[in-house]
Amino acid sequence: MTPHPSAATVRRAAPQDQPLWDAYVRKHRHASSFHLFGWGQAINKTYGHALHYLMLVESAPRTLRVAPSGTDNLPERLLGVLPLVHLRHPIVGSRLVSLPFLDGGGILADSVDAEGHLLTEAVRLAQQNAVGLIELRHERLMEGVEKPMHPVVGASASCLPPRVLTRSNKVRMLLKLPESSDLLMKSFKSKLRSQINKPLRAGLVSRIGGPELLEDFYKVFLVNMRDLGSPVHSLKLMKETLNAFPNDARIVVVYRQADPVSAALVVGFGGTLRNPWASSLRRYASLSPNMLLYLRILEFACDRGYEFFDFGRSTQGEGTYKFKEQWGAIPEPLYWQYISLDGKTLSPGPVGKGRLEWATSLWRMLPVPVTKVLGPRIRKHISL
Repeated sequence: MTPHPSAATVRRAAPQDQPLWDAYVRKHRHASSFHLFGWGQAINKTYGHALHYLMLVESAPRTLRVAPSGTDNLPERLLGVLPLVHLRHPIVGSRLVSLPFLDGGGILADSVDAEGHLLTEAVRLAQQNAVGLIELRHERLMEGVEKPMHPVVGASASCLPPRVLTRSNKVRMLLKLPESSDLLMKSFKSKLRSQINKPLRAGLVSRIGGPELLEDFYKVFLVNMRDLGSPVHSLKLMKETLNAFPNDARIVVVYRQADPVSAALVVGFGGTLRNPWASSLRRYASLSPNMLLYLRILEFACDRGYEFFDFGRSTQGEGTYKFKEQWGAIPEPLYWQYISLDGKTLSPGPVGKGRLEWATSLWRMLPVPVTKVLGPRIRKHISL
């Protein structure tokens, strides 16, 4: 590899590196919740996917090299991190993704040069493990990813040069929050206030809590995913998320009498509260429980001092985009960058429209208990 201006080493993080890793993430101005160590642990414990959490560390003066974790006992200072999850499937193929199932992750570093060295090690790792595609999910354009890679030490002469594609067709919807929940309702337009009052007039109530609400959350999530025609995530992923972020993750549930009808799991980091998973039951749509759900989430965010609420990923013009837009959320592009190492596809495109519609229709017809068993076995291989 090309020498780094400072003596540094790229190595894989070990579990004992979590305090060092998370301290770096929490201080970095471009960091998001998805860079925290706990997300990889939650994914690994749930689905068994291998983790390759790469650290660029500075210690004693030396030439940049790649070292196995745990070989040095010298004081270290991080210059960058790159969390990678290895998805393997005999049909779908093998990919390194940062991070699957979430909106972000990607490279986080102090300089473009540091980004390049982390990326070079990711390419070397992919070639070593016969991985055809690296997928990096960024919230800002990483122009360095599209530049020629550093030479990869030990790469076979037969290795094809990496090809890079950047997609920005998805956006995250970001809402600037007022200073308190008392000011929140006043910031909404009259039409939105009227929609919010509908579930309140219907007698719907809400609760905010932690693991004690997980079963109620999943009852809604499970049925909604079946109704959407999509394989559901394992309940264990949500449980492990709550375990990983006990002080920052909460569950919000809306009830009609004793029945949960709308629910969300939110995770805070820095000045932003995010919403990785949310669902509402279609049969109660006339009561607009999702309006009360998001009101309670936004109130919680304001009262906890968050500056922004991230509604999550959307496609401009679609229904979920318009729903989030009515709350005042502003779209910000997501930059998903694909590095092809096998000369084949540059991004995992959707299956044919006809096949997708057929699979979706079939899934909707399955009994909910069946989707609860089969869903996670399929969903673990779908990186979206």
